[in-house]
Amino acid sequence: MLLQLRAEWTHEGGTWGLVGGARDSHETVAEAALREAAEEAEVDPALVTVSGEFVGTDHGDWSYTYVIGLAGPSLTVADVTPESDALEWVDLDDVASRTLHTAFARTWPTLLGAIRAEPAVVPD
Repeated sequence: MLLQLRAEWTHEGGTWGLVGGARDSHETVAEAALREAAEEAEVDPALVTVSGEFVGTDHGDWSYTYVIGLAGPSLTVADVTPESDALEWVDLDDVASRTLHTAFARTWPTLLGAIRAEPAVVPD
């Protein structure tokens, strides 16, 4: 799983979470996730296959929706970006050992179950 060490200037900077951000009104959730991954981690959206979405927290008029994407070995990411002090690939079993962003930490056990339930067909 790609984790982002949030830049110190961001909300809960210095904690680990997922790249992401707000969805523009014309975007689907998956389109927004791929755009944010490109902006925050230099992920090439063409190398990611979206396999599912998971609503982690629903606040009525807005929600945290996690997009589950799979990528093959050709995917590369930036080392550091303006919103990220670090970007690292982390084994699913090691995510909880990090100092996680509060909202992500609260959702992680359920999100992990959703990730493990998705088919693991990795693109070439």
